[in-house]
Amino acid sequence: MTRMTHPEDSNGDTGPRSRTIQSVDRAAALLKAIADTSRPPTVLELADRCELNRSTAWRLLATLDSHGLVERDPVSQRYSLGYALLRIAAGAEVDPLVRRARPVLERLARETGEAANLAVARRFHLVYVDQVDPPQIMAPNWYGRAVPLHATSTGKAYLAFISSEERKAALPQRLERYTDSTVTDRRRLDQELRDVRRDGWAICVGELEESLFGASAPVLSEQGRPVAIVSVWGTERRLPRERLAEIGRRTLAAAAEIKELLR
Repeated sequence: MTRMTHPEDSNGDTGPRSRTIQSVDRAAALLKAIADTSRPPTVLELADRCELNRSTAWRLLATLDSHGLVERDPVSQRYSLGYALLRIAAGAEVDPLVRRARPVLERLARETGEAANLAVARRFHLVYVDQVDPPQIMAPNWYGRAVPLHATSTGKAYLAFISSEERKAALPQRLERYTDSTVTDRRRLDQELRDVRRDGWAICVGELEESLFGASAPVLSEQGRPVAIVSVWGTERRLPRERLAEIGRRTLAAAAEIKELLR
């Protein structure tokens, strides 16, 4: 890690590393190390991964904890990312994500012949941030729209990979019915979400609009949290129920590709 040096103290060194603050560098490295592990790490594991001594790592983690940026489990003493990061992420610009994901969406739309979308979470709501339409197909424009989580494949792909406490906060007390196919029974929805976790993708069969069918898969972080959702939508005529499994697998592959692009 690099010690901070001001321009007037740098002996002519104006490279980017000469303008960093060592403690901030180390704190950022700890946050990235936690985000990149599939299992919450201990302070010793983090210290080893970030090449810090234990006391330095502990002090930095305690500071991050005080700001809600990390959380320490009182039983296991393992660290996870804190809820304050969700608030920070909610205010982040999505342009870099959209730029990286766009070629994947373009190929997905071309291969499926249907509209391909990308959605991100905004404080327990999903908003579509990009859409690629296939050639010669008039598709509904979902850009900028928020959708009900329980009545769309996009929403179910998101709900399946957040905690039960977060699902409780994200869903209204009463699940609204939009069509005869809308799932409004919570036990049935929970079963569908278990299937989504098993398969990796979700489907929608006319649950928001009767003629609109689709499949979606989440772009997951190393800790298994949904960063974004990839979807393919079309009319029942073009996307009949028997085709949805194939489309689901295609969205799953696209989501995995986007995940690699974000590393």
